[in-house]
Amino acid sequence: MAKSQQTFSKIEKEKKKLKKREEKQKKKAERLANSNKGNGLDSMIAYVDEYGYTTDAPPDPSKKKKIKAENIEIGIPKREKEEFDPVKKGRVAFFNDSKGYGFINEDETQERYFVHVNGLTQEVKENDRVTFELEKGPKGMNAVRVKKV
Repeated sequence: MAKSQQTFSKIEKEKKKLKKREEKQKKKAERLANSNKGNGLDSMIAYVDEYGYTTDAPPDPSKKKKIKAENIEIGIPKREKEEFDPVKKGRVAFFNDSKGYGFINEDETQERYFVHVNGLTQEVKENDRVTFELEKGPKGMNAVRVKKV
């Protein structure tokens, strides 16, 4: 007598598949019953109240405020022009004539700026008082238009 080809694990797998199919059919029927399809446009519209919250009721027209288009600012508001002197004062801390570069310490912030011989308008030596302007260089701020005081 031959054994059945159905083992216990095969029977269990078939039961699980059947159970999943039934659950899927139940979920599908539930979705169809609770569906909002065909309710129209009114069920899909959302309104924003005066506090910025979404509601399903239209706003009260008596609370409506008129706003002029000129009063709406788009983007970053313009800054007031700050008047500042681009010319800074400092002292030459180091300058190498043979290599053509040096450093200037600013008087106010004590920051140190690189200066190249091309940025000089007059010859300078160490400890000279100078005025200069700053320019963005490849490795940071550089002193340019350097003059003795």
